[in-house]
Amino acid sequence: MPPPLSASGRFDLHPAPPVSDETRAAKMKNPGFGRFFTENMVVIPYKDGAGWGRGILKPYSPIPIDPAGSVLHYGQAIFEGFKAYYQPDGSIKTFRPEANANRFNASADRLAMPNLPVELFIEAAELLIAQDRAWVPTSVGESLYMRPFMIATEAALGVKPSNEYLFVLIASPAGAYFPQGVKPVTVWISEDYVRAAPGGTGFAKCAGNYAASLVAQHQAKNEGCDQVVWIDAIHRKYIEEMGGMNIFFVYVENGKTIIVTPTLTGTLLPGITRLSLLEVAKELGFGAEERKISIDDWETDLREGRMTEAFACGTAAVITPIGTVKSTRGTWVIKDGNQGPVSAKLRETLLNIQHGVVPDTHGWMHKIV
Repeated sequence: MPPPLSASGRFDLHPAPPVSDETRAAKMKNPGFGRFFTENMVVIPYKDGAGWGRGILKPYSPIPIDPAGSVLHYGQAIFEGFKAYYQPDGSIKTFRPEANANRFNASADRLAMPNLPVELFIEAAELLIAQDRAWVPTSVGESLYMRPFMIATEAALGVKPSNEYLFVLIASPAGAYFPQGVKPVTVWISEDYVRAAPGGTGFAKCAGNYAASLVAQHQAKNEGCDQVVWIDAIHRKYIEEMGGMNIFFVYVENGKTIIVTPTLTGTLLPGITRLSLLEVAKELGFGAEERKISIDDWETDLREGRMTEAFACGTAAVITPIGTVKSTRGTWVIKDGNQGPVSAKLRETLLNIQHGVVPDTHGWMHKIV
């Protein structure tokens, strides 16, 4: 008999038998982040001349790759991250998956990899979430994290774009990022290393960016900090990102509260949470701007009272407040080391939209089942 097909006919369906409710419940009791994975995954192969082949939903399993596979030698590897959320009516929705699909293709362009049609990206997510929906946590702050990625698989040692690729989508239940309550982090401003330079891959979500960041993260740990803050590669003074997250500053100017984030220059990741917060802030009555903020600005504006909060944002945590900043020039504390009211309100509002607690007036939530 032919294999069962998806409704579109573009995917073969060979799901794994579900694990027992007891086994799943044990893992979901304290899932953390990226520790456990659902029973299934989706794979789609690509070959020059033939394009994207048939996709398949299949049991979660190792990926066979030739020792000469291009990704192992020349690093053609990109990924994304987005989440599925349980809704009050029992349905499951994802947050802005088309934005992730478009950013995935922007990363692919930068690494000379093929674009995956947006509809295939979204259909892969719909199939996997629908099949493994029992893994979607039901509490606010928890979610099913989706990790799509693409790697070069051609067995060839020539330095050139691969002729073959594999798209893979896996899913992992994610617990609340701050299960004991939101805790501001301590950050180290790295002046020895840079994350990205103009003309480089800073805007792309590629594996190499993260590999190159680890030494600076290790340095931050040695300084007693939770995260590293990156500065620009040219002037070596403008704030760019915190770890793999976008960064925001809260100002009070002429009696108005304004959230400010570094301008996208091609070296920063165009975060989807970042973009969403700029919109949410305006709806809450705050100003929202993009501008350059230097290390000196951060210290001086904080000391003189113009800046009241700082926080980072991303898919995993939504918002992470910054409590203390350390650098070679000294240490300064923000908001007495506690979370400020503006970042708290932004975080609550975005989580409420994602979990269906308040109406989604933006059309950001994509219904799966």
